[in-house]
Amino acid sequence: MKRWCIAAAVLAVNLMSPTAHARTLCTVIADAASGNVLVQEGDCATRVTPASTFKIALSLMGFDAGILKDEHTPTLAYHDGDVAWGGDAWRQPTDAARWIQYSVVWFSQRVAQSLGDTRFQHYADVFDYGNRDVSGEPGKHNGTSGAWINSSLQISPLEQVAFLRKVANRTLPVSATALDMTWRVTEIAAHPDGWTIHGKTGTGSPGAPITHEGHYDREHAYGWFVGWATKGPRTLVFARLTQDAQVQPTPAGMRTRDTLLSDLPSLVDGVTR
Repeated sequence: MKRWCIAAAVLAVNLMSPTAHARTLCTVIADAASGNVLVQEGDCATRVTPASTFKIALSLMGFDAGILKDEHTPTLAYHDGDVAWGGDAWRQPTDAARWIQYSVVWFSQRVAQSLGDTRFQHYADVFDYGNRDVSGEPGKHNGTSGAWINSSLQISPLEQVAFLRKVANRTLPVSATALDMTWRVTEIAAHPDGWTIHGKTGTGSPGAPITHEGHYDREHAYGWFVGWATKGPRTLVFARLTQDAQVQPTPAGMRTRDTLLSDLPSLVDGVTR
């Protein structure tokens, strides 16, 4: 009972705060080894766009296929015409570490396009990633340009956690190098209550694919933060999904990350011992 009371109390604060302009759709935390769900609140079964959380899967694909060599090789140049709604940070030469840090969409597109349609679909299948649909917009065959961005690929928070268990337990059918490098580039600086965190934010929205920034529904943006947390011998996997109620000045994914990291010690207190 204690774990459910803690989770409910923390999430109630998020939902009821007068300064909050987003609602938490789901928070789920599970033990990586056993799969036991420790915390689950909200609708965690409905699929939405994975947005940039898919970079975890793309990293594994890119390193396993040899497209990416290590966190700094290759370094790719920005080209005129590449998507740049992330501002100047996206117009810089980018390697795998910088790709994850700044969530650079055009780098994701280069990796997916280098894989090609057949290998891209193969990895989605063997990863059992969400609905596995990386075809892109109907009839356009543009999945490698952004199936994961408000398009054909959809995933639920519970499916995120199932996938992340395989990453954390190193049971995916990819090379040890792919796992090592993905662990390395996804580690974040924050260590709440001594937990080492690996994860990725994502910001997307309902509606049309983001082939141009104008298709992004700013008022109802989804915010994701997914990953795994390790402290001593224990590893947890987690996913939080939020949705904005009005336009916000900062990306929904970043705000979701910050609230999850703040809440994590309270959410897992008493259920990780």
